[in-house]
Amino acid sequence: MASTLRYAASVLTLLIFFNGCATAAATKNATSTSSGDSSDFVRTSDLTKINQLGQLAISPDGSKAVYVLQTTERNKDDDGYRYMNQLWMVNLESGDAPYQLTRHESGASQPAWHPDSQHIAFTRSVDGTSQIFVLNTTGGEARQFTDQKNGASSPAWSPDGDRILFASSYSHSDLLGMEDFKDGPQWPHEKPGIDPLPLNHDVTPDPDGSIEEVRAWLAKNEGNRNPAVLNRIDFQGEFNLNPARSYTHWYVMANEPKATPEAITLHTGFYSFSGGAWLQDGSGIILSGSMDNSMHPDRNAEQDLYRFSASDGSYEQIASREHYTYTGPVVSPNGRYVAFRAFDTRERGYNQAEIGILDLQNGDVQHLGSNLDRSLGNTSWSHDNRHVYATAPKNGGFPLFRFDVRNGSYERLTGHETGIRDYAVSRNALLFVQTDYRNPFELYRARTDASRAERISDHNHSWISERTISEPIKYSYTTDDNFEVEYWVMKPAGYTEGETYPTLLQIHGGPSAMWGTGEASMWHEFQLFAAHGFGVVFSNPRGSGGYGYDFQSGNRSDWGTSPMNDVLGALDAAAANYSWIDEDQLTITGGSYGGYLVAFTVAKDHRFKAAAAQRGVYDLPAFLGEGNAYRLVNDQFGGYPWDEDVRENILFNSPFTHVNLIETPLLILHGDNDLRTGVSQSEMMYRALKLQEKEVEYIRYPGAGHDLSRTGDVHQRKDRLLRMIEFMKRYVD
Repeated sequence: MASTLRYAASVLTLLIFFNGCATAAATKNATSTSSGDSSDFVRTSDLTKINQLGQLAISPDGSKAVYVLQTTERNKDDDGYRYMNQLWMVNLESGDAPYQLTRHESGASQPAWHPDSQHIAFTRSVDGTSQIFVLNTTGGEARQFTDQKNGASSPAWSPDGDRILFASSYSHSDLLGMEDFKDGPQWPHEKPGIDPLPLNHDVTPDPDGSIEEVRAWLAKNEGNRNPAVLNRIDFQGEFNLNPARSYTHWYVMANEPKATPEAITLHTGFYSFSGGAWLQDGSGIILSGSMDNSMHPDRNAEQDLYRFSASDGSYEQIASREHYTYTGPVVSPNGRYVAFRAFDTRERGYNQAEIGILDLQNGDVQHLGSNLDRSLGNTSWSHDNRHVYATAPKNGGFPLFRFDVRNGSYERLTGHETGIRDYAVSRNALLFVQTDYRNPFELYRARTDASRAERISDHNHSWISERTISEPIKYSYTTDDNFEVEYWVMKPAGYTEGETYPTLLQIHGGPSAMWGTGEASMWHEFQLFAAHGFGVVFSNPRGSGGYGYDFQSGNRSDWGTSPMNDVLGALDAAAANYSWIDEDQLTITGGSYGGYLVAFTVAKDHRFKAAAAQRGVYDLPAFLGEGNAYRLVNDQFGGYPWDEDVRENILFNSPFTHVNLIETPLLILHGDNDLRTGVSQSEMMYRALKLQEKEVEYIRYPGAGHDLSRTGDVHQRKDRLLRMIEFMKRYVD
């Protein structure tokens, strides 16, 4: 969700990005002395030009690397767009520019190198189902290896290259249809009055028969999802109801097209596993999961590490700690250690994920990273087994860190002003996808300590160099209760000295998200508002990630007032520092939790000429029932609306409670299928304001989910941006 809150104005400390704002020579920048040609400004249609890079993998011999490039392509039969993933290759020895490796209309993802450094396994959709293909990089067509009814994903070669590990997904009804699992799981079904659920498969369904025959008839209807029968607590996905769970199981197959896969975890039935890392001797697989049958899996937040035999599927738990979840296992090159992500589940809204290290020889587990106080992830080993790399949000960027496994010390390898979206490390090179304010996605090569980095791709650089880019300038100020709040100010793209401009206050979601010049998702939106003549101010109020435990927990039981004061304080401070900000022409927007904070803020503060609240939560008690992020209520308020000690506070922190105080013209935007925050939240706000004859407009996007702004339909993404700009320009010059 997104956040928007207020910070009291105070002395500003100007922090220029990128070591003195080094500017790419080919990129035009809005400055205080010149105005740009509007034809050079960022355009709405530039959304389709942004190419995204990820899933980097360096070949075992270090000679080349493969990655996935996501582009936005026009459909052949209509005016719409589709997202396309293809594999690209870069030769690390020749220094040649990257080149496209696959071109099939079904795309390619999840590349995995064979130990011979010549073959790549990857996934591609076949008749709507993901299957594994293998491509010889020296030439020839990719060959389809799997034909799994339930699909195949996450391929990983065995160390000797003779086998491929992959995952396949099963629905609850899939498993019930198998003889071994027809009686259902051992954990509680949570079906009231009849748990455990008796399943008599010899009974003939009959709506007019005995109660057993009636139950069999009802069970058949339930199996057909007509109707959906809900007994689980996590019954909402992102777009649809999920009455039953699904399960990820793992297989091993020989290095031959259409070889018969051998099930490794399927015999465990109604349990699910992730990770999929080979032991170096090829004897087994390290997976993450939970096999606690004492409670429904929806209620179990903990996961452990397991070692499964690659030959017979036998298994043992090898790492576990109470109140922790262990995920993302990565085996060290020498095979002795497993690095993984370790997350304390007792305070899910606030704790910082650490790196766990398991010694497979003696079973010892240590946790690294508590001294960093940031949420670590995306781990990788150095070739000498001495270090583990990881990324973490920090002060507006996503730096890459390197930890010494022997003593837990660490060093930050990249800056706070950039973001490392993905990376891969070999004996002699570090490749990474970098985000900065001049370019949201590009590939860089550096030494293993990230020194001497150079850009080696041109997926976005050329077209961006033709645009006038507004540079975010970083500041900070200290609130009355001693929180240091960082914020950024962007001038309008056509800024002229001495002129004044309307200014937009942007608020992020989460509330534990973090914005900055190392965050890619808002690059186009911020630049587009600047291109349309708006100054932009954005900040990281208390509750944001990337600033440590104390800061992130600073919004505990206080989603509204203090975060509002933080973001408004950032706006006040920016206005005090920049005379071009017209304080009579201020607007505000935010999405998810940011939409929440927009609504709360305009009820309490009437300085804004117009506001746009996007896919927000406005009534916290109702959010419990219609939002799949409902756990935020208890996690961050310490209880539920029926608990007397927190009920009043939850109601006060619900913007809907204060809807009668809203005077600012409000644009409300939501997707029809948004189950993260629930579309009736926006319906309530709209109808309440309409009944009061307030200035309000409501935009509903058919088929759209919560991530409309990032991964949704391209037409709707463009419409959303222009709806906000057009609405705000009704009220500002």
